[in-house]
Amino acid sequence: MVGVRRPAPVPAASAAAVAPLVRARRLRVGDRVAVVAPSGPVPAEALDRGLHLMRDWGLDPVVLPHVLGAHPRFGYLAAGDEERARDLTAAWCDPSYAAVFCARGGYGAQRMVDLVDWAAIRAAGPKVFVGYSDVTALHEAFAVRAGFSTLHAPMPGTAGFTTDHASREALRAMLFAPETRLALGAPTARTLVPGLARGVTLGGCASLLAADLGTPHARPSARGGLLLLEDVEEEDYRLDRILTQLLRSGWLDGVAGIALGSWANCGPYPALRELFLDRLGGLGVPVVEELGFGHGQNNMPVPLGVRACLNATDATLTLETPPLNP
Repeated sequence: MVGVRRPAPVPAASAAAVAPLVRARRLRVGDRVAVVAPSGPVPAEALDRGLHLMRDWGLDPVVLPHVLGAHPRFGYLAAGDEERARDLTAAWCDPSYAAVFCARGGYGAQRMVDLVDWAAIRAAGPKVFVGYSDVTALHEAFAVRAGFSTLHAPMPGTAGFTTDHASREALRAMLFAPETRLALGAPTARTLVPGLARGVTLGGCASLLAADLGTPHARPSARGGLLLLEDVEEEDYRLDRILTQLLRSGWLDGVAGIALGSWANCGPYPALRELFLDRLGGLGVPVVEELGFGHGQNNMPVPLGVRACLNATDATLTLETPPLNP
């Protein structure tokens, strides 16, 4: 594996950069929850189907004012940056909402993340936050700026939420009965690099994690963490560039283990597997592949900011604490 930089040994006094985060309480039937659109425009029909399913769960979803909006100039954004940030801040700081669900990903979270009132969010305390894809930028912000655990999970404004029954029901169980969702995995999961590792979960969309590097509030390192990585529609050379940037920056130094999810429309998987071995195998840590989260056919929910054990030899990820509090 030529060119893969191995991390230096971790000094004995060095603390893990990735620490457990504050968890929200589980949801209960009758809870009022907010739906926001921090990134791309939301198809109304898809969102309606998702809201219907959430009501079937016994939740009372409320769509924030700018979810079905449009940016005046850039059609790839749901609304203006300030409007999207204001919706998220308002939803989080309103004590009548027990959770905040992102309607969909796309692009745009990076544009609004610095406009969110993080001091007000910290003061309001933790609550359930659900999303994936572009929402990775917000998962990282909630971890670093607020210290709150979040859920990398299906979003109600996407087709996958309505068509992927297994992942949707797994999310439902995680929200309402989190103690039943400690063993995470998928039939597709396989060993890439064997071994056993313990740490705190973090991660999401690989390209968003790389894009966060160098920004003022970026997580300094994945040291001590169990890193979850997935992406969509990135050709092999672009994934190579993303992983190489994470390596060259030192962000992966000291990572405890890595779990790989789906890589939808990123090219033939055998070639991607060789790439992952080349870029990640030299870290000398356990790596499991195809763990069933991300943009693929299945998108099982995974909590971020909780202690877990990655057994790459058995291709399993087991939480050491429930993802939500009683």
